[in-house]
Amino acid sequence: MQKKITIAIDGYAGCGKSTLAKALAKALNYTFIDSGAMYRAVAFYCLEEGFISINEVLDEVQLIQHLDQISIQLSSDQKVWLNNQDITEVIRAPKVAAIVSSVAAVKEVRAKLVELQRQMSVDGGIVMDGRDIGTVVFPNAALKIFVTASIEVRTQRRLAELKAKGEVIDELSVAQNLISRDHQDSTRAESPLKQAADAVVLDTSALSREEQLAWALARVALLVTD
Repeated sequence: MQKKITIAIDGYAGCGKSTLAKALAKALNYTFIDSGAMYRAVAFYCLEEGFISINEVLDEVQLIQHLDQISIQLSSDQKVWLNNQDITEVIRAPKVAAIVSSVAAVKEVRAKLVELQRQMSVDGGIVMDGRDIGTVVFPNAALKIFVTASIEVRTQRRLAELKAKGEVIDELSVAQNLISRDHQDSTRAESPLKQAADAVVLDTSALSREEQLAWALARVALLVTD
């Protein structure tokens, strides 16, 4: 029987890390944990509770005061639940994407979610994607992958994803949102997005989903084969 390992996948928005993580977890019969969805759930909560101003400024004080009222669950069929409400689809809306980096930069939010993520992984056999998984959440993960892609490719992927869900948004707005998130995620004081020193880099710009999965499975095989 092959040993089960923890796999940390980090990278920029729209580079395909969640798609890869889901496919890898399925192929290995591992548990997939979407850390980004958890931060989006908190961002959605902030929108619902009115913690975001008309200029998209987050009221951090209000958010921190209400953290103990936020309950997040991830089901085995990859649904996201916030206080017993299924928010799987609504957290992918542009209005949530526009503020999620600000929410994720709050120290208290990160502490709460990192603790929850670690609780989810106690039994091993985990694939988790995000922005600080290999550096903060699972610094001792057996395999760390840092995913990247050109801004042009990422824009087209995110645009196709939004259009498929019926969202009406222009290409320039999508690109600007990705660039803004890159800057916020990489420069925030609390757990910034960065490549772990021992991570392997995967540029998905010219690779199909099948090629990305094959690449990742080959690296897993090197670690789990006796």
